[in-house]
Amino acid sequence: MQIQGQIVDIPNKRIYAGEITVENGKIKSIIEKEHDIKSYILPGFIDAHIHIESSMLVPSEFAKIAVLHGTVATISDPHEIANVLGKEGVYYMIENSKQVPLKFHFGAPSCVPATSFETAGAIIDSEGIKELLTSPDIHYLAEMMNYPGVLFDDAEVLKKIKWAKHFKKPVDGHAPGLRGEPLQKYIGAGITTDHECFTYEEAKEKLSFGMKVIIREGSAAKNFEALIDLLPEHYENMMFCSDDKHPDDLIVSHINALCARAIAKGMDLFKVLQVACINPVYHYNMNVGLLQENDAADFIVVENLIDFRVIQTYIEGELVAENGKSYVKHVPFNTPNNFNITAKSVADFEIVSTANKIRVIEALEGQLITNEIHCTSLIQDGKLISDIENDILKMAVVNRYENTKPAIAFIKNFGLKKGAIASSVAHDCHNIVVVGTTDEAICSAVNVLIENKGGVCAVNGDERSVLSLPVAGIMSAKDGWETGRLYQEIDAQAKEYGSQLHAPFMTLSFMALLVIPDLKLSDKGLFSGTSFSFVDLEING
Repeated sequence: MQIQGQIVDIPNKRIYAGEITVENGKIKSIIEKEHDIKSYILPGFIDAHIHIESSMLVPSEFAKIAVLHGTVATISDPHEIANVLGKEGVYYMIENSKQVPLKFHFGAPSCVPATSFETAGAIIDSEGIKELLTSPDIHYLAEMMNYPGVLFDDAEVLKKIKWAKHFKKPVDGHAPGLRGEPLQKYIGAGITTDHECFTYEEAKEKLSFGMKVIIREGSAAKNFEALIDLLPEHYENMMFCSDDKHPDDLIVSHINALCARAIAKGMDLFKVLQVACINPVYHYNMNVGLLQENDAADFIVVENLIDFRVIQTYIEGELVAENGKSYVKHVPFNTPNNFNITAKSVADFEIVSTANKIRVIEALEGQLITNEIHCTSLIQDGKLISDIENDILKMAVVNRYENTKPAIAFIKNFGLKKGAIASSVAHDCHNIVVVGTTDEAICSAVNVLIENKGGVCAVNGDERSVLSLPVAGIMSAKDGWETGRLYQEIDAQAKEYGSQLHAPFMTLSFMALLVIPDLKLSDKGLFSGTSFSFVDLEING
């Protein structure tokens, strides 16, 4: 097979008319050759850190859509399914991914659960990490979210890192806001990347200490604008990632959009493409071709080098997408799950109180971090209720692995004026998280998800919309486009209820993520990421 076009040679920073010959899935030759074809051939895009589960799609369905945007490979942390199903969940993702051409590179989830302050469906200890890392299908130790464990020399945490070093596999980081001497100790433990930087200064400091910084632009956490100006000077040590990308956003674009945005800012094409296509391959020792002779024939054809509209995507010489049509075939898959609770009552969500002030989680648009704020409580008949007028809404996290009393808190900036929204995609343990205007709506939304054994839903009175997620309670059994359409409808419903957030369900899913400061809610209670301890909802005195 011969393909002609304008060949983008990233290492040598040149573009020339040429012809590529592919044989048995590999590039046999690349030659300069005059022709009239104007389209460009370049290595495929790589998402350098993503949880496939956050797309609400199993890997085979994710692949169908991702190849349309020129994505040929991912660095995938199966942390989400591991928190529900343990090592078996990791193996499930690997086996499903092997049935499609896209090159998924899975890691061993380092923090299952992320902390001891919440209830997960499984535990993976250092011996489990060792077992996973022995597999050739596991390429790295996935994000070390328990950075306090590193800083305080937790024996289990250090054993996990030791095993990664033993097997000569890189260790991913996760340390939002960590600076100075603690950061140096974290990096000194052997941690090589971070995708959690949310300021220019933080990322610059991490780069100066030798850490690789991954610019994240997901459905909720958006750090591109804050960090992209570092790329011209530090392009050799940066990558692009999504981290968490919901299905409706994946349908629209992927890493290709980040390249287009960087080019629109006037950045050097070859530096941008090194970040998007080259750096992850070397850092993670990926089995991905880089448009060189004898490499795997993993490359894309794009219309131009401005918006990177993908004409064709090839993986191992196979045409997997062309002009908006995916050739990745559907493969059947089963739906393992871990959902073990019975329906709740309205009384489960009531809080008797006389407190004048309460701690409130302040959600921030485009960020996973939150603030702790103190607000005047609204009490009716001796019970704390949502203060719709001031946008201080009741929130709950419900353990989905065993019947326990829901944990209750309050949150600002969701903006709902009626009803409730709920999700069993709730990082990282994937218990049920819900926010609503009344206890009745909150209870109703939770029970919809219990009935469906997982999903996302919007509820108002008799109006109930749900996207069922029967695979571990976090992924759909439907194809990517149908899942995306249903998710868009429920997302629109949340906004019709009053939410002003760009991605209310994605934001909601991170409100139980304790390792991202400051104030979050687990199934065990309100938690401060700053003091790394539980705190009271009520403020006395």
